[in-house]
Amino acid sequence: MAVLLAVASGPQYGLQIIRHLADFTDLVLTEGTIYPLLARLAGEGLLAAEWVADEAPHPRKYYRLTPRGRIRLQQMCREFRDFTAKIDRLMEPMEKRDAAE
Repeated sequence: MAVLLAVASGPQYGLQIIRHLADFTDLVLTEGTIYPLLARLAGEGLLAAEWVADEAPHPRKYYRLTPRGRIRLQQMCREFRDFTAKIDRLMEPMEKRDAAE
C-alpha cells in the first residue's frame, strides 16, 4: 500500500519512491526490496512502467498507477481505515484506565 501511495500523485522512479517513503514514514526500503516489489506490482497490473531518458545520465524507469491500481489502492485504504478504527476501539479501555490513574 505504501508503494502505491508513493506513486499516487504521479510517476516516480525507484530511488524517488525509496526517498519518499523514508521522508514521510519510518519505512526504509532498499533497492533490493523495492525493485522486485515494483516488478510484482507491475506484473499484477497495478503499476505501469516506462523508461524515460531525461536529464539523468541514464534512462530511468518511471512507475505510475494504472486505473486498476488506483481502484485497488482505494480499496486498500478503506480496509486500512476500517482496521485502524477497530484497533482504536481496542485501545480505548486501556487509554481510559491510564488516564484515570
